[in-house]
Amino acid sequence: MLTLGTILYVSLLLINAMAVLSEDRFLAKIGWSSVQNPNAGFQPPYDQSGYGYTQQQDAGVKVRLINLISAVRTLMRIPLIGLNLVIIVYELILGG
Repeated sequence: MLTLGTILYVSLLLINAMAVLSEDRFLAKIGWSSVQNPNAGFQPPYDQSGYGYTQQQDAGVKVRLINLISAVRTLMRIPLIGLNLVIIVYELILGG
């Protein structure tokens, strides 16, 4: 039966799955690495994008998923530790 607790568990498991993906070992092998250029330190003499502005409206689904995975890995690291601890303690005490 679909309850609020089940939705919480599934969403937490999906966020955990995104957070533990290794960019070097897994994502780069399938072409989903956020670093596309190995010479990332090199800046061309003239940047036509204008103050770092890029066309995010034209970004495809793949680029948006790569950005989502990168954001989850960066922003949710500390909150995920706390959420996982709360769920573990809940399961140990109440046997959920």
